[in-house]
Amino acid sequence: MTAAISRSGSGRRGVATLICGALAAGGLAAAGVATLEPGVAAASSHREAPLISGTPQYDNTDVYAFVSPDHPDSTTIIANWIPFEEPAGGPNFFTFAEDAQYDLHIDNNGDAQGDLLFRYTFKTHVKNKKTFLYNTGAVESLDDKDLNVTQTYDLELVKLRKQKVLHKTKLADDVPVAPSNVGKASMPDYKKLRDQAIYKLSNGAKTFAGQADDPFFLDLRVFDLLYGGNLSEVGNDTLKGYNVNSIALQVPTDLITESSDQPIVGIWSTTQRRNAQGYFSQVSRLGNPLVNEVVNPIKDKDKFNASAPWEDARFLKNVTNPELPKLIEAIYKIKAPAEPRNDLVDVFLKGVKGLNQPPHVTPSEELRLNTSIKPTAAPKRLGVLDGDNAGFPNGRRLTDDVIDASLQVVEGELLGAKNDLGDAVDKNDKEFEKAFPYVALPTEGSRGPLAKGTGGGNDVRNQLGDALQPASSWTDGNTGLIAASAGAGAAGILLIGGGLTWWRRMRARAY
Repeated sequence: MTAAISRSGSGRRGVATLICGALAAGGLAAAGVATLEPGVAAASSHREAPLISGTPQYDNTDVYAFVSPDHPDSTTIIANWIPFEEPAGGPNFFTFAEDAQYDLHIDNNGDAQGDLLFRYTFKTHVKNKKTFLYNTGAVESLDDKDLNVTQTYDLELVKLRKQKVLHKTKLADDVPVAPSNVGKASMPDYKKLRDQAIYKLSNGAKTFAGQADDPFFLDLRVFDLLYGGNLSEVGNDTLKGYNVNSIALQVPTDLITESSDQPIVGIWSTTQRRNAQGYFSQVSRLGNPLVNEVVNPIKDKDKFNASAPWEDARFLKNVTNPELPKLIEAIYKIKAPAEPRNDLVDVFLKGVKGLNQPPHVTPSEELRLNTSIKPTAAPKRLGVLDGDNAGFPNGRRLTDDVIDASLQVVEGELLGAKNDLGDAVDKNDKEFEKAFPYVALPTEGSRGPLAKGTGGGNDVRNQLGDALQPASSWTDGNTGLIAASAGAGAAGILLIGGGLTWWRRMRARAY
């Protein structure tokens, strides 16, 4: 594959090939094997390994890296955690773990070793521990007294050589995190809260941490035995309506590159968790999308999450002899390309020669970005496969359709087997922002149709009537708790003021 590849990508084969797409997609991207820095790393995607699926606070879901479209002298890295956040999942909403180190890694010379590490660590603060409420009234700002549960974070830059720490710099202290989007009653202007969580560093960099709409788009029902042979349900964005916790960092490009003559960087994220002995060990890692989820067999998934890029040789057979094309051939009769798949190794473990492959590269699973390729005004969702060299697999933009691109490569696009495979999900359900942090606002907890009989001027309080009277004070002298927190707040006050029997009779009505 060369930087000159260009296709329209307009046509599609049949619905059958469509579905295989989602699966294979992972395979191709998966071609990049896993690794990490000090600690034990994770893989890319949602609930992809047995151990990490039980601890979502530490589970990396996706990594994105691109030259910032509105500031082309800077590079933006976005890493997401906590898959499948149900927006209404209160009263305990979604926080970063306090016993974790959330790390963004940079390899700026292609040797599979991390040279820079941006480390985020979080603290949780609770104003009133005598209430179950996430917020005790409408929240107008991040320092609002009614935002009961808040988080802050520190950001540190660690410079490394061969995994030995050379220098540490504290870039930021106690930066506020944007909260979970409880709903309109609790957070009437959530974008205002999002904007307040964008923090500017002294060197012109920007950082953000908080909830966002999950930007990954695909049809995950492929895992129902490749749609169980029933192709009538393809094309549904399974992640629509779910949120994630995002960390976004925009830095001057010259801060992370080796030199102007070597502008290619390898990027991945990891999570390290403190164990019972007080030491941190890596439990999650992610560079290219879907690697651990689709490429590695079950026996290797936890190992992959605890491994580092310079150890990726042990997973090479999973890439050169991938399982996915064989499954697709068996079920849908699409012939699998001949093995070994050195085409996948070249693209996803080394980078595309002449585009984003660093000189003297050590094969390893990293999301590789040539920072000298300027953003395009009209991004193409298939990226390099469609002649747009600013897109995947040259880094990964939020709009890149990594499923379709990966699937087409896994099924032999680079070996002359031209195809237009895909999962029929071509874009995210929400528009992305034009400026940092670029991710879409999270879906709110109070989404969905109004209860019967309610409307713009007939809200929950009107429907519940006199039972919803604001309290003038509470046991510890706090201001009265009115039901600003959509579901939880209303339910709590009803139980206190009206009695359980009355609540059971009324809950079929508003809210």
